[in-house]
Amino acid sequence: MNPYLVGVLAPLVFSLMFRNAKNGKKRGLPVVVGGDPGIALRNYRFLAPVETAWEGISTLAALFEQSCKLYPDKKLLGTRKLISREMEVSEDGRSLEKLHLGNYEWQTYAQAFQAVCNFSSGLVQLGHQKEERVAIFADTRAEWFIALQGCFRRNITVVTIYSSLGEEALSYSLNETEVTTVICGRKELKKLIDISGQLDSVKHVIYMDDDGISSEVALAEMNTQWKLTSVAEVEKMGEENPSDADLPASTDIAVIMYTSGSTGMPKGVMMNHGNVLSTVCAVMTIVPGLGSKDVYLAYLPLAHVLELAAENIVVAVGGSIGYGSPLTLTDTSNKIKWGTKGDAPQLGPTVMAAVPAILDRVRDGVRKKVDAKGGLAKKLFDFAFARVLLAMNGSWFGAWGLEKFLWNFLVFRKIKAILGGHVRFLLSGGAPLSGDTQRFINICLGAPIGQGYGLTETCAGGTFSEYDDTSVGRVGAPLPCSFIKLIDWPEGGYLTTDSPMPRGEIVVGGPNVTVGYFKNEEKTNEVYKVDERGMRWFYTGDIGRFHSDGCLEIVDRKKDIVKLQHGEYVSLGKVEAALSVCPYVVNIMLHADPFHSYCVALVVVSQPTLEDWAAKNGVTFTDFSDLCQKEEAVKEVQGSLIKTGKKARLEKFEIPARIKLLPNAWTPESGLVTAALKLKREVIRKEFSEELSKLYAS
Repeated sequence: MNPYLVGVLAPLVFSLMFRNAKNGKKRGLPVVVGGDPGIALRNYRFLAPVETAWEGISTLAALFEQSCKLYPDKKLLGTRKLISREMEVSEDGRSLEKLHLGNYEWQTYAQAFQAVCNFSSGLVQLGHQKEERVAIFADTRAEWFIALQGCFRRNITVVTIYSSLGEEALSYSLNETEVTTVICGRKELKKLIDISGQLDSVKHVIYMDDDGISSEVALAEMNTQWKLTSVAEVEKMGEENPSDADLPASTDIAVIMYTSGSTGMPKGVMMNHGNVLSTVCAVMTIVPGLGSKDVYLAYLPLAHVLELAAENIVVAVGGSIGYGSPLTLTDTSNKIKWGTKGDAPQLGPTVMAAVPAILDRVRDGVRKKVDAKGGLAKKLFDFAFARVLLAMNGSWFGAWGLEKFLWNFLVFRKIKAILGGHVRFLLSGGAPLSGDTQRFINICLGAPIGQGYGLTETCAGGTFSEYDDTSVGRVGAPLPCSFIKLIDWPEGGYLTTDSPMPRGEIVVGGPNVTVGYFKNEEKTNEVYKVDERGMRWFYTGDIGRFHSDGCLEIVDRKKDIVKLQHGEYVSLGKVEAALSVCPYVVNIMLHADPFHSYCVALVVVSQPTLEDWAAKNGVTFTDFSDLCQKEEAVKEVQGSLIKTGKKARLEKFEIPARIKLLPNAWTPESGLVTAALKLKREVIRKEFSEELSKLYAS
């Protein structure tokens, strides 16, 4: 059949399928669009993608100024007071830094706006020119957001760089964008000094006033030609010498966001103000009751589009942002001094964003505590969990209101307190969230999880599951800023004519689709296309399928599919997501080789879980590394993975036939995962090439 005829008929056929569907609410509706033939959906409430929610507001700078005028006395940016830093020695002899943190200290919208104006004017006094670029290379904090908005008021493009980026990628990003001013924190300044000889264009370094940073400043002044200034000094210069704003237009580039580079060197994604604003306006319509009473806990990297969009959404509605970090999030986090409250219990957020890896950790932490208590406490938890799960799955209702109150009071109240006790909505993005984790968090925190799908190239916009959608494993319907289209990928066997659901490569169109890759026209032309109607589309490389209610499910990724020796296809990401719920797994990378008929895996093991098993089964060991080498331990974890795989209905060839247990965590600092905690497959393969070879040789 003519492919263009398919492109016209497919939406009509899909529309009929919708009309006959029996599962209620339609969240995504068919729409006829241009470009490659396929099946396209839109948000059920909007005929066309939204660009802005306010007349006259077309940039992030204008949005910020509007909110500061509407909510001048409302708390905006909160930072915890640092009381002391202390060093503790762990049982294995490692020195660990512990922080004693106090209450949150707040800046109002009016105070934050003044700080932004001062910083903006200070950049002028510093000699930074409008056409030059600024890089922000620091952990998430209030100064990061103020610096960003300060740059926007001068129409300066900001280059965002993960604080965990390695030296080679860091120098590449700064040189490619010809950055002249870098804004950084203490540990980032040390990294900059180490590569100062490799940086071609940097003239100014603005450092955030960290305790004890003076030695790094002195070292930098001694070894570089940079002009070093603190954020406070820049703001003071601006306060004494105010300059008029030079506000951007919607089409001006706001951010060049460097991806964390899961393969090769990072790519700089160019986002204009209109791109980000459209995502902000779209998500605002999805989160229930979002408003000025909401408190948001900011701890994910602001160099990640998910966090950048989330903070601007909170500002748009007049909410409050309290800053924290993954290492101080809860009372038991690694860097929290014993007896000190974590960020979440101290702040009491109502809304949070999270990546699946962090939610998996919360689930595992709760599960381990419950299992450790045992006895009546464990039985009560398991019974309460089962009752709530029955109700959520629709197989039991009963006097649900009263019983829900009972279980929340008796069982789940203490678990909710881990994140402050007031969380009413969680946004998950960055990677697929397992159904088990989603249900666990739903039940234990009593809050819906809005699982979203988007990419840096689409400003995090794509799809989003609504609060009343209790299904798991899906990523929702199209956001109001996007059209979502599936196109055939015959080579992989995914077609829009597939039954019972159309499948294909996911293509995202709308005002949130970014401009392209910085200085990389070839790659831009490969994955970005403009159709005959002028709409811009991004070809994601992800494979999805549409459910009959118009929600999207991610089922594969082109790059993750490997064909085994006997012709079976293995989707690495799909299998890893299924096996990640195994209680022994902290992280896992599946490896498939076309010259073999089976898979192998590298497994980062949960130390408490494996050591607990060893103690109960009389397995002796000298240290955790030794335990990971024990044949009995490998056999136990392998058996658990097989059980988990069968439960997830994986094929036999998808479950790893041989595994290697690894004792040390994969962190962004180790370079084995990105700042968003995604696997860097090629790096891991090279790092553990010998181990992988032995698995196939054994």
